[in-house]
Amino acid sequence: MNEAIKHSEIEVNGVRLHLAEQGEGPLVLLLHGFPESWYSWRHQFAPLAAAGYRVVAPDQRGYARSAQPASVDAYSVLHLIGDVTALIRELGGEKAVVVGHDWGAPVAWGTAALRPDLVRGVAGLSVPPLPAGPGTLQAARERFGEGFYQIYFQQPGRADAELAADIRSSLRRVLCGLQPGGEPRPWVVPEGRTLLDTIPEPDRLPGWLTDADLDVFAADYARHGERAFTGGLNWYRNIDRNNELMAAFTGLRIEVPALYVAGEQDLVNAMIPPGVLDYLLTELTPRLHRHVRLPDTGHWTQQERPAEVTEALLDFLKSLD
Repeated sequence: MNEAIKHSEIEVNGVRLHLAEQGEGPLVLLLHGFPESWYSWRHQFAPLAAAGYRVVAPDQRGYARSAQPASVDAYSVLHLIGDVTALIRELGGEKAVVVGHDWGAPVAWGTAALRPDLVRGVAGLSVPPLPAGPGTLQAARERFGEGFYQIYFQQPGRADAELAADIRSSLRRVLCGLQPGGEPRPWVVPEGRTLLDTIPEPDRLPGWLTDADLDVFAADYARHGERAFTGGLNWYRNIDRNNELMAAFTGLRIEVPALYVAGEQDLVNAMIPPGVLDYLLTELTPRLHRHVRLPDTGHWTQQERPAEVTEALLDFLKSLD
C-alpha cells in the first residue's frame, strides 16, 4: 500500500519550490496551470504510485506554496523549463515522464523538445504542442480584441488586485465559470467591465469540485496575500518575450513519445484556428501515442475526468516501459 502524499521544499535555480510526492519507481512530473497548484493532480497521485511510479507535482514558480520571484522577467518559458530540468536532476532521475496541463503543457512540451535526453515521454493536457511560444499578443489582439483575457492580464496590477480581493471567490468563479455549455468560446472581457464581471459566482459547484477542494486551493494562494495571483499572471506577461526567446527553435519537433488529451468543450479549442490542431500534432509530435478527446469536458481536464485521464496516462506509461 502506498504512503500518503509527502510534502517538501527544494531550491532550484535560486527559487524555492514546494513539492508533493507519492510512490517509488520511474519519475513522473506533473505540472499544473493557471490558477492551480499541485492539488490539481490530487486524483492522479495514488493510481500512478500504485502502478509503480514516483509521482512528483511541484507548485511551479510563482504559485501557491512556492516562492514568487519579484521580476516579471523571471517567468520566461526558459526559466520554467530550467526549473523542470533542475528538478529531474535534483530528484535523482536520469530521465522523467513530464505531464503538463494548461500552462504546464507548454513547459512540458518545451522540456521534451529542448532536452530529449532528460525526457522519456511527454503528455500535454488541454494545450497542444506549439511551434515556438504560445502565440503573440498582437495575433491574439487581432483575433479576439483588446478584451481577450491574455491582453487584459498584461496591465500591471489590474487582474492581480481583482483576483486577490477575495481569493476563494475568484478561484470558485474561474474554476466553475470557464465551463461554457455548447461550443467553447474564448475568454473576453467587454470594454468597461472587469475580469470577474465575465464569470459570476456559480449557484452551485460542479460535481468534480468540492468546498474542501476550494479550501485547499485558497489556503495555498492566500500565502502570498495581495500578490496571490501575481506569479501566475507573470507567466502571461512573458508571452511575447517567450516567442523571441524560442524563435531559434521554431518548428523543432518533439522526438520523444507523446500523448495529448483534451476536452471537447475546452475554451482552448476556441483559440486554435480550424485545422491547426491536426497539423501541430502531425508535424511536431511524430511519435504521438494517442490523441484522446473527452466529450462533455471543459478546461480542467484531469479534475473533471480523473478516471479517463488517469487511464490514458497509465496506458501511455505502460507503452514507455
